[in-house]
Amino acid sequence: MAWEELGRDADRENSRTRDRLVGVYIGILAVVLAICSLGGSNAEQDATQQNIAASNIWAFFQAKNARRQALRLHADEFDVMLKTTPAMPDDVRKSIEAKIADYKEQDKKLTSDTTGGEGLDELFNKGKALEAQRDESLKRGPYFDYGQALLQIAIVLASVAIISGGNLLLFLSFILGALGTAATVGGFTLAFPLPFAG
Repeated sequence: MAWEELGRDADRENSRTRDRLVGVYIGILAVVLAICSLGGSNAEQDATQQNIAASNIWAFFQAKNARRQALRLHADEFDVMLKTTPAMPDDVRKSIEAKIADYKEQDKKLTSDTTGGEGLDELFNKGKALEAQRDESLKRGPYFDYGQALLQIAIVLASVAIISGGNLLLFLSFILGALGTAATVGGFTLAFPLPFAG
């Protein structure tokens, strides 16, 4: 009878030790899930902010381009006026030529402004860079989505394994937990392509 009691006590102690280890494992999964959730939230916010910034840059680009086109049209009109009116008084001709030169100088500055960084060329490059950053942030989203789903399922399976005492559910939980952790790391690093992500 004493041997049976010792055996039952040993089984209970082994079960408690196993349950404690599974509890620690669930805690680790919960921490990774929290990090994954934070990464997904940050990726979404970054994509939104970069999209807004890119939209602002493109709106500014369009306004400057419209201004440049208007200046070009005015310069062309004055140029046609000079060519079609050869008997124009010299002071009027000089005034028109000065206006054409001024329009062409403004056109040049609107096209490229390396000092202010707000020429059309510079704005185009800024807009494209912001779009590239936005696209990279959008690529991170599916990694975090899959990571969160896998980690949540792994936590549920490990919790059920504590109650049922089954090792198959715990094994499945380990596999899903590892995949969820890998997806989380992939979301931060983009070190590997995500299968089935469009």
